[in-house]
Amino acid sequence: MFTQQLINGLTLGGVYALIALGYTMVYGILELINFAHGEIYMLGAYLGIIFLGFFTAIGLTSYSLPLALILTFILSVIFCSSYGFTIEKIAYKPLRNAPRLSPLISAIGVSIFLQNYVMLTQGATDKIFPHLFEKAGIELMGTRVTYTQIFIIAASAILMLSLNLFITKTRMGKAMRAVAQDKVMASLVGININTVISATFIIGSGLAAVAGLMVAAYYGLVNYSIGYIAGIKAFTAAVLGGIGSVPGAMFGGILLGLIESFSAAYISSEYKDAYAFIILIIILFIKPSGLFGKTQEEKV
Repeated sequence: MFTQQLINGLTLGGVYALIALGYTMVYGILELINFAHGEIYMLGAYLGIIFLGFFTAIGLTSYSLPLALILTFILSVIFCSSYGFTIEKIAYKPLRNAPRLSPLISAIGVSIFLQNYVMLTQGATDKIFPHLFEKAGIELMGTRVTYTQIFIIAASAILMLSLNLFITKTRMGKAMRAVAQDKVMASLVGININTVISATFIIGSGLAAVAGLMVAAYYGLVNYSIGYIAGIKAFTAAVLGGIGSVPGAMFGGILLGLIESFSAAYISSEYKDAYAFIILIIILFIKPSGLFGKTQEEKV
């Protein structure tokens, strides 16, 4: 039981962490909560179904399933990154100097628009992800772990490690950290603020697309409202780890997944969502900035 719930928690936590990274990256640079981010995750799931359905229709999945999956991931990431880039330019960029409430309202408006757009174009009923994966797996300490779970855990770990290396080692990553610290000083030393912000939305949306695809493959069903619940939980994970902290979002997502999994198994599955929020409230009482967050000192 313990091993099974541990695997389930790591699988779910990896997905939450990927979505939470988009929240925390945008907040770290713009101090904006992108409430439309959950809908990008939802779009990734739908795009996975659309592209895999197309590749199945033309016979590519029969010829080479790995190639079809790779192309599906690449195309879904490209499309979702384009959505994220477009949303930033249309809904957020014109409001950068506006009162903080204005971009928040804009974010909620984009979220509602995307939900209704998908509902009207894809229908209000659940969509079934193509059953291309066998339920086969491996035995681990008396527990059966499916290949889908192994893939989700491994892919999440690789993507999180790659993002951390990107932020700490690359020129663009250092520019992101500089903009997050002080936009004015960053611009004075030659950093293009608009490019950095666009890159942040593109990367965050790409990670959300991968999370959407993995969840669609894991559960087999998607609908237009899955982005709302996943977005709220991923935002909770980001706050739990410390909003604005990339390691905090990773840890918060994993912790949230484990809390949900173990509470559903050992306490009650009916209130598994409530336990995560209870833990969040307790941690914020003890450390208001989150587990990895830093307290911001205001100058007077």
